Amino acid sequence: MVSFFIQALATLCMLALLGCQSSAAHRLPLAANPHQSQQARPARAVFVDGQAQIVEEFTDAEQWIQHDLWVETTFDTDGDGKLDRMHVDVTRQRQTRTEGLKVPVIYESSPYFSGTGANDAKYSWDPRQEVGQTPPMHESPPPMEHQSKRPLMSERQIERWVPRGFAVVHSASPGTGLSQGCPTVGGDNESLGPKAVIDWLNGRASGFTTPHGDEEVVASWCTGKVGMTGTSYDGTIPIAAATTGVEGLEVIIPIAPNTSYYHYYRSHGLVRHPGGYIGEDIDVLYDWINSGDPERREYCDCNVRDEEMLVGFDRKTGDYNEFWAGRDYIHDLGPMRAAMLMAHGFNDWNVMPEHSWRIYNAVRAMGIPAQIYYHQGGHGGRPPLEMMNRWFSRYLYGVKNGVESGPKAWIVREDDERSEPTAYADFPNPKAKPVPLHPRTRKGRPGTLSLSSRGKQGVATLIDDASVSGEELARARLSEHRLLFTTPELRAPLHLSGLARLNIRLASSKPAANLSVWLVSLPWDESTRKITSNIVTRGWADPQNHESLTESEPLEPGKFYELSFELQPDDQIIPVGQRLGLMIFSSDRDFTLWPEPGTELSVDLDATSLELPIVGGKSAFRRAVRAGRR
Repeated sequence: MVSFFIQALATLCMLALLGCQSSAAHRLPLAANPHQSQQARPARAVFVDGQAQIVEEFTDAEQWIQHDLWVETTFDTDGDGKLDRMHVDVTRQRQTRTEGLKVPVIYESSPYFSGTGANDAKYSWDPRQEVGQTPPMHESPPPMEHQSKRPLMSERQIERWVPRGFAVVHSASPGTGLSQGCPTVGGDNESLGPKAVIDWLNGRASGFTTPHGDEEVVASWCTGKVGMTGTSYDGTIPIAAATTGVEGLEVIIPIAPNTSYYHYYRSHGLVRHPGGYIGEDIDVLYDWINSGDPERREYCDCNVRDEEMLVGFDRKTGDYNEFWAGRDYIHDLGPMRAAMLMAHGFNDWNVMPEHSWRIYNAVRAMGIPAQIYYHQGGHGGRPPLEMMNRWFSRYLYGVKNGVESGPKAWIVREDDERSEPTAYADFPNPKAKPVPLHPRTRKGRPGTLSLSSRGKQGVATLIDDASVSGEELARARLSEHRLLFTTPELRAPLHLSGLARLNIRLASSKPAANLSVWLVSLPWDESTRKITSNIVTRGWADPQNHESLTESEPLEPGKFYELSFELQPDDQIIPVGQRLGLMIFSSDRDFTLWPEPGTELSVDLDATSLELPIVGGKSAFRRAVRAGRR
């Protein structure tokens, strides 16, 4: 009996020692035989401080197992009478074959793995047209060369995650590369395609060694747990897959994702192309990614591009309709169960920051673990590796590192490195409150923005001219092509966090006109040293949609209409010495259509205001513009 208690005590001490060690390093799982030497134990993932570490046995790339296959889906979009198959590649540790190791997967899907189409303005829409008019059709590009990229279509993610104990999987989205089907740019097959791949990883769908054969491939090496990530279009697909509620997709890290193709190609009813892609619309993007089987392209062009897109996208009015609703993931979130770390740049004028904000806002309201990482740069920019690692380790390996209970927002401040975000309770900052500012005129000078709306300011008029860029308008001391209202010079930093809103009453001299708004920081920094130096945020709207996004109403020239819309989300600290400026103009050369110059917009200043989301509210604004005065 005594020896039993001595043995039990020794066992307890050993367990306690192991427990102390596991707080610093956790190895999953331990060798089955407790008498094996440390060197003889099978290689397994190792975790320190809640993060997967590089395991030496997983680092030899020559020993990785790499192969491709085709996963059968539940749809036939290319009209050949057979279920489409997705081309998939796999990179995994040799131990998944030699030692029976099972690992989770980090998965990226893309329409870009097999190249993109011709880059020529004649294959895009000509922006030179009147607002509200039917545009002339552009040319179609030549067929894209079909690429057979095997066994790997991409090397993304592999070097980062395979040595840390994850397998990496890629797939070409439908109708691209060696994946069958048609590209649909946000259609249902772009959600169901990655779902099929995740089903295959869980043994619920069939994989084959060839696109048309019947020799099966199984993922017996996979634990069934999958995380997805990617940037831009590749960041959209994780959200698309998550909306299916597919079992096994545990976590997604979308980076600068396009979450609504309406919001990508339209803005509050206005036809607007993404920054840097003048004249692009959804059919142009279709042509850009149409790299699939040449024998099925004619069918896809006819049925998807020409029948569905060109009929449904309504480039004349820019209204929100059933076509666009079907490509807006906000409507499909109900089944979603995957945890989410969202990432975006506040100065991304391609896929604008509203895309991430709207999905993050909806997902957190559903009670799903979610955080958001924002930086001050442009398109792309993944979260720090350590942050991504903790999320993948938590949800793919079950390491209890507490990511789900941490701060909800991580924001890179203006002069900090992207690897050093600042933690906040949430975004928008809970301490931010909307502060209405009112435009006031000054003779011979730009107007002012004030907390007070005293006195009659009357009507101010601007003349549209798309040949003048927004930057030129913001830098000009005076211009007939814009209205500009500024705050006093800041004597203390002013922290903005959230979405600014413009409430405006205006009239147009024509039945349709562009409306563009910039919030700028002045004086304009000529060096353009930082992307945050000059433009704080922007917004665009169609006055014809003053009542509804789903129905335009031609404007009666000279009649005043009221509309209200949000600008792009932002979190920025405006430094001492700057003035915040509200710039109202018509055509934004980098984003809108270019009508003939001369349209007049008249703004009723007494019925116009800008609501700024200021941390600390009115009192913070007063301190910022009055600090140091006597």
